[in-house]
Amino acid sequence: MSDRVAEFTAFRKRMNERILEHDNQVVRRFFALDTQTYKPGALDVKTKELLGLVASMVLRCDDCIAYHVAQCRQAGVSRDEFFEAFSVGLVVGGSIVIPHLRRAVDFLDRLEAGEAGEPGAHDAAHG
Repeated sequence: MSDRVAEFTAFRKRMNERILEHDNQVVRRFFALDTQTYKPGALDVKTKELLGLVASMVLRCDDCIAYHVAQCRQAGVSRDEFFEAFSVGLVVGGSIVIPHLRRAVDFLDRLEAGEAGEPGAHDAAHG
């Protein structure tokens, strides 16, 4: 398993649990809202995850990008679909997105190589 994939997954899980241990209604409600947002509705999960991926690229959040790359894979996004989404993020965000695109493709390559440790379903705030 890739150190990057394993570290990302373990850190995310550990810190989400740690954050949710604290009895703060705002944090808990935000995490619940995030979970609800990505459930199927008028838009299917695949479409919502692709939207999350593009938004994360434009906002330049590498943790969010990695999370949505993994979620997109689980939703059945093909490599061609990934690159079309990447192109939208690049056009909307501009050249400053390129370093994040590099890391997104690296993360995707690692996941496609069969490395375990992909983040699970939306169980709390992504990123």
